[in-house]
Amino acid sequence: MSELQVTRRGFLGGACALAASAAIGEAVKRAGESTAWQIGCYTRPWDKCEYRVALDGIAEAGFRYAGIMTAKCKSWVLLTEKSSLDEAVAIGDDVKKRGLKTLSLYAGNPPVEESVEAGVKGLRHMIDLSVACGSPNMLLGGTGKKELVKPYYEVVRECCDYAAEKGVELSVKPHGGQNATGEQCRGIIESVGHKNFRLWYDPGNIYYYSEGRIDPVEDAESVDGLVSGMCVKDFLPPKNVYVTPGTGKVDFSRVLARLRKGGFTRGPLIVECVAKGEAAAHITAEAKKARLFVEGLVKGM
Repeated sequence: MSELQVTRRGFLGGACALAASAAIGEAVKRAGESTAWQIGCYTRPWDKCEYRVALDGIAEAGFRYAGIMTAKCKSWVLLTEKSSLDEAVAIGDDVKKRGLKTLSLYAGNPPVEESVEAGVKGLRHMIDLSVACGSPNMLLGGTGKKELVKPYYEVVRECCDYAAEKGVELSVKPHGGQNATGEQCRGIIESVGHKNFRLWYDPGNIYYYSEGRIDPVEDAESVDGLVSGMCVKDFLPPKNVYVTPGTGKVDFSRVLARLRKGGFTRGPLIVECVAKGEAAAHITAEAKKARLFVEGLVKGM
């Protein structure tokens, strides 16, 4: 690849990242927040509990932002394409009641295996759910089935404008299968080619899906200009991501420094996992440790 190509790719990627982060930045600005980094926590650490217990824990642990992901419910993923708008509104109201703001919604994946048309319909409904619960970002997991990659991202492409009109940024994370590494995610995002489809980086998953062989510090250079948010997730061998951030193998300081070099200089940093425990109080205590760790990480940035 020529120097000109590299420079152009970096410029275009950086411009798109700035546009993407602006969407979430505007939502945060409207909420009266001015800091560059928004430190939050997903509901996942409390996923053996009902989601309101998770929201209580997020608030008690001192976070200001919540990510809606999994909980003890009929589908484990709290909101899916089968959820109603009323359910999403109720969740959004419960977030607000605890003095929190939602920054990310993981709503599973659209039903692409049925057809592209069904996938588009499903993803549009998921975008509506994101609006209903007050989330400016919807996080997708991608697909592990090679034969579904093309239709899956055709569906995403078809829905990018709709999401933008609704004020929702679409993002994908490193999540195994065909989007297990930063380089794979770059290829996917560039193939969609829309500024409203970005990357939600996940350093723990880089280790997890590579069996500990790929260091996210090194992987992070492949995602310059693409990142608009991050799942703060750690890792311990051989295959464990239920680790309180700062106590595992991920060198978050170096990962974030490399992401900053690539243009991710502000945005959501949302804890996804902490060390397991049976009691909700234990999870909350670990979540507080995670918050303090991330706050220390970005202090002065």
